[in-house]
Amino acid sequence: MELTDLKVFAVIAEEGSISRAAERLGYVQSNVTARIRKLESELGVPLFHRHPKGVVLTEKGGAFRDYALTILNLSEEAVRAVRETDYPSGPLAIGVVETVNCRNFMNALADFQARYPGVSLSITTGTSADLLAKLLNHQLDGTFVTGEIDSSKLVIEHTAKDELRLLTRTTGETYPELAHKKWAVFPKGCPFRAVLEAWLRSEGIPLANMLEVSSLETLLSCVRSGLAATLLPQSVLSGEFEELGSYQVPEAFRYTTTSFVRRNDGFSSKACAAFVEMVKVNGL
Repeated sequence: MELTDLKVFAVIAEEGSISRAAERLGYVQSNVTARIRKLESELGVPLFHRHPKGVVLTEKGGAFRDYALTILNLSEEAVRAVRETDYPSGPLAIGVVETVNCRNFMNALADFQARYPGVSLSITTGTSADLLAKLLNHQLDGTFVTGEIDSSKLVIEHTAKDELRLLTRTTGETYPELAHKKWAVFPKGCPFRAVLEAWLRSEGIPLANMLEVSSLETLLSCVRSGLAATLLPQSVLSGEFEELGSYQVPEAFRYTTTSFVRRNDGFSSKACAAFVEMVKVNGL
C-alpha cells in the first residue's frame, strides 16, 4: 500500500467520481481506476459502490477513509517537522467559528501576517463540531471553538468568556414574547442553538418555528429585517449590526466561552506557537 494509492482513494471519496478525481489529480482515468482496483484487491473488500453518476463509499470504505486521511495528514506533518526552521514559517491552517470574526480577530490576524510573512496562513470556517473533527484528523493546526471542551486529545491555549443575548430587530420597553417568535439559528451542532433550545424548553416552548441559516451575516440580516430573533454572543453587535435590539437572558443560559485549542500531540510548529502567543496577547 502506497501513500499515492491512499491519496487517490481520498480524492475519489471527496469528489464522488473517478473521472473528476482523475482530472483533479492530473492522472488518466484508467490509472486511477487501476489503483483503486489494486487497493481493493489488497484489502479484500470493495471500497466504493459504483453507479451511473459516480461512486459512493461502502461501509468499509467509510471506515478506511478515516484511517487514510489520518495517514496522509501525518505524512505531511512529518515532512513539516523535519523541515521546521528556527523561525515561524511554512503552512498554518486555523479553524474559526464565525462569531470570532466579529471581534478584533481580523486586525490581529493582519498584524500576525505582517510580522511573520513566511507563514502561509489558511483559514477554515465552520461549526465547532466540524472544526474539532478536522483538528483531530490533522487537517487543522488549531481552531477556535465555542462551548465546553472535553477531550484528552486537546490542549486549550486560551479561553474568553462572552455574554449571550436575545437579539431582535429593535429594543422595546417590554420583553419579547418568546412563544410568538420565529428563530434564526445555525445548523445542528451549534452550541448557541443548543442553549436557545434548552432555554425555550425551560419556558415550556418548543424550538419549532425556526429558520436555519449557515452564514452569520445572513442570520443577523434576518434579525435586522424583523424576520426572526436569535440568541448569540454580545460580541456580534458591531458594525452594521450594532443597533440591533438586545435583551438579557436568564442567568443559567447567559454565558458562553470561545477557546483556541490544538491537538495534544508531539509536534507543534513554531508558526502555531507564534499564533497562540498572538491570541494570548490580543485576546479574542
